[in-house]
Amino acid sequence: MPTILIIDDSSFQRTIIKKTLTNEQFTCIEADNGRLGLEMAEKENPDAILVDLLMPDMDGIEFLKVIQEKKISIPVLVFTSDIQDTTRDLCLKLGARSFLNKPLRQEELVPAIRKVLELPGDA
Repeated sequence: MPTILIIDDSSFQRTIIKKTLTNEQFTCIEADNGRLGLEMAEKENPDAILVDLLMPDMDGIEFLKVIQEKKISIPVLVFTSDIQDTTRDLCLKLGARSFLNKPLRQEELVPAIRKVLELPGDA
């Protein structure tokens, strides 16, 4: 089962995402901020990372910059309530493989993860 690292400062969001993904046979690990998420990405080497854009301590943009600087090649999917094209374009420029809008819906989240992992299914 692929392992997904969920990084979000909202425990409520993490719980909903984890429930959705575990129902689809993914293993989930969690971090409540970008700094801890970075440590977990390096230590746990998940198959993909799902990161919220707006968080205290280290936000999603800074997380993407550090991942890029450290040449960590784990696919990152960004999710946010900020739907501006400039934000989406910046995330993609910084290496995000997918950009999802909140609220996350199962019918968008699961296919996006399957696509970046190149798994069969609803991609």
